[in-house]
Amino acid sequence: MITIAAEMPEDSWEVEALYDLCFAPGRTALSSYRLRDDVAPVRALSQVARDSDGILAGAIRFWPVHVGAAEALLLGPVAVHPTRQGEGIGAALIRDSLWKAEHSHWDRVILVGDAPYYKRFGFQKLSGVEMPPPTNPDRILGLNLNPDAWTGVSGLVRRWSGAAQG
Repeated sequence: MITIAAEMPEDSWEVEALYDLCFAPGRTALSSYRLRDDVAPVRALSQVARDSDGILAGAIRFWPVHVGAAEALLLGPVAVHPTRQGEGIGAALIRDSLWKAEHSHWDRVILVGDAPYYKRFGFQKLSGVEMPPPTNPDRILGLNLNPDAWTGVSGLVRRWSGAAQG
């Protein structure tokens, strides 16, 4: 049985180790990581999935960003331990955290990912939104947490400079 819970500060080292395992070396050199530099993840939405023995099976994080003049959540990374892939853990993490985001003060979510995978969660390709280079524009996807939240939102995705968030 898998349990999903909020990521606690003491989980951080284990989550980082999972990300190192699941993603290519140099993952922190990606442009999306510049948006996370010196910015805390949104704790209320960042979660871990553990099995009945307490072993980390997956994790998801969200980060606040600016898109043009608007605020948004940057989803990612989301990872599932290689021995647990194919069990629906990643989808459960995404669905649960998006439900929580929808019931918070956030209006929109952005990510860089594969459209065929994220389409099932409601993500669509965004036009007029630019991630820091080099990012393939076809992989920039958005989700409305409130109706038409992406309408009229365009511009460069920038690092968060707002007040502290939960």
